[in-house]
Amino acid sequence: MGGSAATLNHFPFVVLLLLSAPFAQSFYLPGVAPRDFEKGDELPVKVNKLSSTKTQLPYDYYFLDFCNPNKIVNSAENLGEVLRGDRIENSIYTFKMRTDESCKVACLKMLTAESAKNFKEKIDDDYRVNMILDNLPVAVNRPKKDGSHSYEHGFQIGFKGPGGSKKDAKYYINNHLSFKVMYHKDLETDEARIVGFEVTPISINHEYKTWDEKNPRLVTCNSGTKIVPGSTVPQEVEVKKEIIFTYDVTFEESSIKWASRWDTYLLMNDDQIHWFSIINSLMIVLFLSGMVAMIMMRTLYKDIANYNQLETQDEAQEETGWKLVHGDVFRPPVKSGLLCVYVGTGIQIFGMTLVTMIFALLGFLSPSNRGGLMTAMVLLWVFMGLFAGYSSARLYKMFKGTEWKKNTLKTAFMFPAILFSIFFVLNALIWGEKSSGAVPFGTMFALVFLWFGISVPLVFVGSYLGFKKPAIEDPVKTNKIPRQIPEQAWYMQPAFSTLIGGILPFGAVFIELFFILTSIWLNQFYYIFGFLFIVFVILLITCAEITIVLCYFQLCSEDYHWWWRAYLTAGSSALYLFLYSIFYFMTKLEITKFVSGVLYFGYMLIGSYAFFVLTGTMGFYACFWFVRKIYSSVKID
Repeated sequence: MGGSAATLNHFPFVVLLLLSAPFAQSFYLPGVAPRDFEKGDELPVKVNKLSSTKTQLPYDYYFLDFCNPNKIVNSAENLGEVLRGDRIENSIYTFKMRTDESCKVACLKMLTAESAKNFKEKIDDDYRVNMILDNLPVAVNRPKKDGSHSYEHGFQIGFKGPGGSKKDAKYYINNHLSFKVMYHKDLETDEARIVGFEVTPISINHEYKTWDEKNPRLVTCNSGTKIVPGSTVPQEVEVKKEIIFTYDVTFEESSIKWASRWDTYLLMNDDQIHWFSIINSLMIVLFLSGMVAMIMMRTLYKDIANYNQLETQDEAQEETGWKLVHGDVFRPPVKSGLLCVYVGTGIQIFGMTLVTMIFALLGFLSPSNRGGLMTAMVLLWVFMGLFAGYSSARLYKMFKGTEWKKNTLKTAFMFPAILFSIFFVLNALIWGEKSSGAVPFGTMFALVFLWFGISVPLVFVGSYLGFKKPAIEDPVKTNKIPRQIPEQAWYMQPAFSTLIGGILPFGAVFIELFFILTSIWLNQFYYIFGFLFIVFVILLITCAEITIVLCYFQLCSEDYHWWWRAYLTAGSSALYLFLYSIFYFMTKLEITKFVSGVLYFGYMLIGSYAFFVLTGTMGFYACFWFVRKIYSSVKID
């Protein structure tokens, strides 16, 4: 923060040039090693969760009465996958590399009353089936009018027939799957790598003459026929109705290389909006930087020069503005211990966010590494406890606090306890809905162990190291008797100025926020971390600058209660974030269930709270540096 405002102006442009070019387009780095397949090699298809943007409640694939193998085996999961409700299991679908098959019978199922009811409910809620082949998710290729195409993640379980009331509506199931596997062949060897996995779901009322379990033959399709969507009688979902599940698989050579196989999934058709977001944010930063530069270079330097030239006591008594409160400006605030706790927690969140973004930029948290982002965030949060304890203790010692153990305990427990309480209630609601998104007891225990076993001791270690350091010295002495604060103008009232302060940091990020919410709640991949990192840097600069500007105006009004005001000024942007999440809920989501609504607002509350602590801490430290800088620059008699 020691550089001039002009340096701050140029910094985002430098970052922009360095980062946006390689990261605007997706790329594929560490995560999963490529696998080579020879002709005839087995390709097992794995099944993932059933997901819906209407309910936000994932379900296990075998919650519905689909064809299942003799033994269902769960694949190895990381912490992130469990927290996201991902369950990856084996399936009855097995292909042979570069061997086309048509109308292969998977199984025959007789629907019971319960299974028919479950199918109908899930079709009503627009649930989609997610499958994985060689770590690639299945997608439905939707051609557009302009000749391009887009990918839809997963395929619909079924659809409702037109007309009729809800009670009399007919439900149809997509019981035939036409898979297309794209591969990239090695020119020197006969081996190939899988670079695409598409599906066309079709509903067909299969017929047969006699059913032979070992060699089932159908009248409606055989090995020589290719089923075309829309040319068949659909399969209705009814109690005691037989449903025959079938599938085709075709292999197609592709020019796409293995390293670029995720590009289609991650393709953003609205790069221009991201650039608009960056430019919009930069305009805010330039505006604020100009204000800070004006205050620092013109007003402050002029003030400091005038104050330092005062020679007589009579002149000194005539001083006004910010220098007048030098004897009170470093007076510890009300609830100084709580401020220390929040600042320490903010440093913990900042460290976690920064390192996570750096890992994401380097490609270590690619979508192929399922649950990697969530796992990284949880583990980094735990290890950043060291910095939380240290920063909290340094501030607490400066405020001449005596109960350092109590302060350390609060730093270690307060924020995680609030988050864990909300999370526990939400998890109980998910568990009540029998969703696979409910975190199992074992994982909950692992989270508590990470918190108590690693995070808490690290906070204590950091706190011990912080207390061993000498206390931060104030640049000016504090008077024994606090001076009276004059009547403040309406626009300098704490509530008004803090609420105004939060608008610009929120304005710097709200466009990018739309894409983040879409990726979380509308089942999209978010992988443009280059843009996100630039916006994050701009957010930090905006928080710092708006807090400094408003803090300067406050001190000029002879109001020296700046400690909490500095924190709340930048932190109030979280209020706008939560209000925006309400707007997003009303305009973009189709959530109808009460539990799903509670889940959405519960998780957005957690996100907004974390955002409050992060932005508040950044604003506080910027203001802390600024106040120390200006008061150490003037001579005090």
